[in-house]
Parts: sequence; structure tokens; C-alpha cells
Amino acid sequence: MEALAVRLAGLDSYAEGAIRIVAFYDTLIRRRVDIVALARSSAGLAGCVAGIRLTGTGRTIRISPDGRQASAPPSPASTRAPITLDEEEIGTVWLERPGPPVPLDDVVLERLAIAAAAVVERYGPARTTMADPALVELAVSSGGDEAARARALRLLGFAAHLPVHVVAVRSGLPLDRIGGLICPARPVKAASLSDVGVILATTVDPLRFPAGVRAGIGASDSPGRSWRHARTALRFTGPHRPVVHYDDLGALALLAQVPREAANGNADVAAVARLAASPECLETLDAYCATGSVRRAAELLHLHHSSVSRRLEQIAKAWGIELTEPTGLVRARLALTVWRLFEDELEFVKARQALEG
Repeated sequence: MEALAVRLAGLDSYAEGAIRIVAFYDTLIRRRVDIVALARSSAGLAGCVAGIRLTGTGRTIRISPDGRQASAPPSPASTRAPITLDEEEIGTVWLERPGPPVPLDDVVLERLAIAAAAVVERYGPARTTMADPALVELAVSSGGDEAARARALRLLGFAAHLPVHVVAVRSGLPLDRIGGLICPARPVKAASLSDVGVILATTVDPLRFPAGVRAGIGASDSPGRSWRHARTALRFTGPHRPVVHYDDLGALALLAQVPREAANGNADVAAVARLAASPECLETLDAYCATGSVRRAAELLHLHHSSVSRRLEQIAKAWGIELTEPTGLVRARLALTVWRLFEDELEFVKARQALEG
């Protein structure tokens, strides 16, 4: 416990002690120590357990002052500091000192955090959320060499034992911000692949997606299959259901296999396409299909239920079906879903073409 004080004995001031600590860590960086050696040296200097956690890989290192892995259960950190690289927090360092911190603990942690960032930059996998698109594409490819996929995942920072969910995203927000929100504990990586963003994460919290984001979530059984499922789920998103998990689609996922020609030739889908010329009517139908109730649709639209009823009567008359009957509601839901499967993709392509001039 007194090791730090002993090592700094004879110093005349806090400033001199800080200079000695800075020089100590500069030497470690010059010697190109790895992350474990860095933790071991820090524990020996401070005379207590030193810890390092890298959020990109989920790896946690705790070393006791004798240089061995700390076997005792973790004690509450007496002091801690973030590891920052390229303006992104990539981990944490801490000391588990019994009792209150000693005066120079803050300097030790500051320099330990800087040294840890340098080690990760030199030896670690991709450390920020945004990753090489080619590496991400290899990780989620449906075919190819499984060994190459495993290597790509390892380079991205995903250990072999970690589950990997793939999320397909369409949003104007930065992918790294979305990834940090839905998987705050990391690891999480992101990249843009052609017309859609892809996020790889060990865990996904559907409730943490920001407003305005549309996302399809795949399972974690296989990155290649998860990516296909995530893209399918993304096609089923809409204004009232912006985040869809593939596993929640069930039999509805079969609709994604309907050819565009067959969809365009269906009378109900064609009726929805004509209805789309009136955003007010389309919004009303969408709210009614989402809730299955005139009153709940009215609450969703912030309208009186009689206004929603009148709109639905007009839609039903033009369409030639009774929307308030179970069969009519099922037909409307299926037609709206199939129309959206193709129309949203078409609108995105048009917007992308306009953006690219």
C-alpha cells in the first residue's frame, strides 16, 4: 500500500513526483510494452491492484502488486479514468486501493490511460466504432471462407466466444453515434455498405435507437445469415414501426420473397399505390393497420375518431372493401406491407440518385 510513497520518497513536491511518473510511463511506451505489462508495471508502481478494460473487445485485465493476475473479487475502484483515442472513449483504467486515494493517484491514472491508448493504437484491433467497410463486408458475407470471416471478426475486435448481431440501418445520423447508443457496453463496429448502414454489436437494445432511425435486427447465430435477415427486417420498417427484429416477423418474412412483378399486378397493392397520392389517406390507413382500432388510430394521429372514421369510409369506398371487418383489415395490412416493401426501397434509390446529382 505504501509502495508509491516509498518510490517517491525524497521528492520535494507534488510536481516532482508527477514528473517522475510521466517519465516512468514514457519509458514503458518507448519499450513497446503490451497491455498486460502496462497493467503489471502500474500495479507495482501504485502498490495496489491496477485494472484496464477495453470496451472494443470486452477484455478486462486486473493485476496485483506482485505482478500476478488479481484472483480476489474486484474491489470498488478508488480512482478511475477513461482511455480516449481519436476523441472516442475506448476503455477505462482504475486503481483498487484500500482506503482513500493517495495524492499522485490521479497522475498515475492519467498517464496509464495515455499509455493504454498508445498500446491499443499500436497493437490492438480497430479501436473506434467506424470500421473498414471491406472488413465489415467480409464479416457479413453470405458465402466465402469461414476462416476469413473469423479473421475479419477478430480484426474488428470480436472475440470468438462473443455473439454478434448484425443491424441494417437507414438514417441521417452518424452510424457511430447509433452504435454507441444501442450497444453502450461494446464491442460495436459500423460501416456503410452501398445503400445501407451496417452495425455489428454483441448486444442490441431496440429501445435505444434514436428517433428517425429505421433499423432491421438480425439474430446472432451467424453473421452472414444475420445480415440477410437484418436487411429483410429493414424492409418491414415504417413510420409506426421504425425498428423490426427479424425473429418477430414470423410468417410475414415470406412476403419479402414476393416478386415485384407479382406485387405490382395485385389489385390490393395497386389500390394502396393509388392511395399514396394522398399522404393524409395513406397516413390514416397506416395508423389504422398499425392499431386495428379507429379510436387508437385517432389517438396516434391526434384526430377525433369521427374524422378517422370518415377517412376510412372514403378509403373503403374507393377500394371496394370493408376495412372495419376482419377480412378487410387483413387485406389492407398485407397490401400496405407489400407496397411498402418495394416503395420504400424505390424512394431511397431516388433520394440517393438526387443526392449524388
